[in-house]
Amino acid sequence: MREKRVIPCLDIKDGLVVKGKRFQNLKPLGDPVKLAVKYMNEGADELVFLDISASWEKGKTNENWIKEVADKLSIPFIVGGGVDSAERASSIAALGASKISINTKALEDPKVIKKCALLLGKRAVVLAIDAKATKKGKWEVYAKGGTLPTGKDVIEWAKEGCSLGAGEILLTSIDRDGTDSGYDTKLIEAVREAVDAPLIASGGAGSLTHFIEALKAGADAVLAASVFHFGVYSIAQVKKALEKEGFPVRKTW
Repeated sequence: MREKRVIPCLDIKDGLVVKGKRFQNLKPLGDPVKLAVKYMNEGADELVFLDISASWEKGKTNENWIKEVADKLSIPFIVGGGVDSAERASSIAALGASKISINTKALEDPKVIKKCALLLGKRAVVLAIDAKATKKGKWEVYAKGGTLPTGKDVIEWAKEGCSLGAGEILLTSIDRDGTDSGYDTKLIEAVREAVDAPLIASGGAGSLTHFIEALKAGADAVLAASVFHFGVYSIAQVKKALEKEGFPVRKTW
């Protein structure tokens, strides 16, 4: 079994890390570079940076902080938000990002996934899926930072994205985001059954049990923001809990 990853998420707006609930009521938390270094030193396996305003405002992720983060980190990191072409993805990778995450543009033009994969390699292309439950066992894909319903079924979109070249899926439950009520394990199970690509579970982590439940549901990595940003748990605490349950982790304590 491959080592399971613990990944802090840093949502970026106007150059600052922010956090809200269900993608709303965002509050500034600080400088992304300082927080990135903090989490690296605490044992994060990877980091995710999502410029949550870029796709909605049709802007581009600010390149300055990406370069600064790359200069400071020795662990992989993913950058998403405003990735609207393979060329843009390549420029972000050239600044030092290990992977790029694509969401809204892929929904508008699915072929951009294939173009990014051909240019950067599948392993560097992460398809971010923001999912909202519609009825029992069904979820709808949302675009533009979780604000715009698309009518697309999450499971079918995951299959299509992987067939086009996405090497990993970042799966976020909008319903659970920022609620501390636990990951949507039914959603994780459904996507896990549909695709073989590595799966990062996101949205709802509030206890150590939640991380364990997400991995048991089929996730390869667990992503969280609030519990790390507000000091509820340390990365080491999460990893020790996972190891106790028999999941292999990279020891950083």
